[in-house]
Amino acid sequence: MQIAPRTVASFHYTLTDDAGQVVDSSAGREPLPYMHGQGQIVPGLEKAMEGHQVGDKFNVDVAPAEGYGEHQPELIQAVPRSAFQGVDNIQPGMQFQGQGPQGVFNVTVTKVEDETVHIDGNHPLAGKTLHFAIEVVEVREATEEELSHGHVHGAGGHQH
Repeated sequence: MQIAPRTVASFHYTLTDDAGQVVDSSAGREPLPYMHGQGQIVPGLEKAMEGHQVGDKFNVDVAPAEGYGEHQPELIQAVPRSAFQGVDNIQPGMQFQGQGPQGVFNVTVTKVEDETVHIDGNHPLAGKTLHFAIEVVEVREATEEELSHGHVHGAGGHQH
């Protein structure tokens, strides 16, 4: 069976950056399951997965526009330390969630000065080409329940 709309695929992956450093990997963990066509993985990877079947091993490079988006300078801001009420020791690398007009967003602290905290609302992989090594380990028809809910159920997926 090939990966196509209305299928659930599970795969192992290793994600590296341009320097070949491993950013993320499923090594030593369960394979990642997703429902094809539901936007549950980055668009460029989902497009590359279509048509593959169990046992396929392949590499795919995903450009920023089809990954986590281009880096947006307007998402870098300096905010007053008082915006982080209840957090005494703010350090670079810390991540926080906020609520804005478009809903929940994540920011990463990049620099801390006396009364100013510099934050970046870009995804950490925004603006970067994603290099995936993929191994497809399972492909099956999605159940009617999965299709109606829009996500994978069972092992590695959502439990009801």
